[in-house]
Amino acid sequence: MEPAPPRPLAAATAHTLWQRLQGWADELGFSQIGVADIDLRDAEAGLLAWLEQGWHGSMDYMARHGLKRARPAELVPGTVSVITARMDYLPPGAAANWRAREWERLRDPQQAVVSLYARGRDYHKVLRQRLQVLAERLQSAWVELQPDAPPPACRVFTDSAPVLEVELAARSGLGWRGKHTLLLSRQAGSMFFLGEIYLDRWLPRTPAQSPHCGQCRACLDVCPTGAIVAPYRLDARRCIAYLTIEHEGPIPQELRPSIGNRIYGCDDCQLVCPWNKFAQRSPLADFVPRSPWDDATLLQLWGWQAADFERHTQGSAIRRIGYVRWRRNLAVALGNARRAAHAAGAPARAQAIEAALRDALQHAADPPLVREHILWALG
Repeated sequence: MEPAPPRPLAAATAHTLWQRLQGWADELGFSQIGVADIDLRDAEAGLLAWLEQGWHGSMDYMARHGLKRARPAELVPGTVSVITARMDYLPPGAAANWRAREWERLRDPQQAVVSLYARGRDYHKVLRQRLQVLAERLQSAWVELQPDAPPPACRVFTDSAPVLEVELAARSGLGWRGKHTLLLSRQAGSMFFLGEIYLDRWLPRTPAQSPHCGQCRACLDVCPTGAIVAPYRLDARRCIAYLTIEHEGPIPQELRPSIGNRIYGCDDCQLVCPWNKFAQRSPLADFVPRSPWDDATLLQLWGWQAADFERHTQGSAIRRIGYVRWRRNLAVALGNARRAAHAAGAPARAQAIEAALRDALQHAADPPLVREHILWALG
């Protein structure tokens, strides 16, 4: 005979616990927390349709996990509540006109543009460690408030398991799903990470927000590759973030010119979003941009050997793509920069790029995947 589940906390006790949790979350650098229910059945049809369209591309794990993403209690048996957390990542020292500066860098074909979220410390490590601390404090507080019950079981996630992060965050009141499929907040735009604590106890749910995108379609119109095929519908196979990070093979030739000088990720749909005028700066030094991600040129990064890549990406999310995909991405961006230099009547710049690319071909150190993109860049 199975033991009876622990009784829910009394309303006053649950309120006390929640107040403590909010204080601890703030201390740990989280901007907001909420509580979501685990019944996500009405999200299953959309998930299945997305997979059936093949819009997950080569991310086979998406299909393997299937509906487990929409069923928290299947991923972690016994889950009753999900605590969601938002952590802003806009650097502490970001200028008031940070969006204008990002657009300026994108317009300079010689600059190497890395998505803003990846310029500091690897967010997986930052969030996971802090979520774990929050979960441990929750367990201790629960035992203090309900000493006759065993401590609750908790498991933390941040972009590391089959979790419908945006869905859970929206249901718990952290924001609403924008037309670009990211979570949006009236207080913070979309420049933040999400994390979750799966919990085997019941906590009062926090109310959802109403959506506030209205008739705006700025994100759909700005996407360089047309990856946002309709409001709330993203074809990852066309998304620059997917192509430069998740995708392991050749980048489709018809999409390469649209990648421009983006070598890791893409922020365009966030830069254009009106709500990001409210983006909040992070209080954490972890998200201060590391050298050289704020000012590197494509040719500077092209000169790196594998050891240089490993050294500069230590503790960074960028390391996960590896040196080969890094060179592939740079080759595409250099091809675009070369064409831009010719178009701008700057033959010296074009020749410098050509010389660097031909030198790489001559030494034959790159694998076939990279060489194919170098040949395209010279074509």
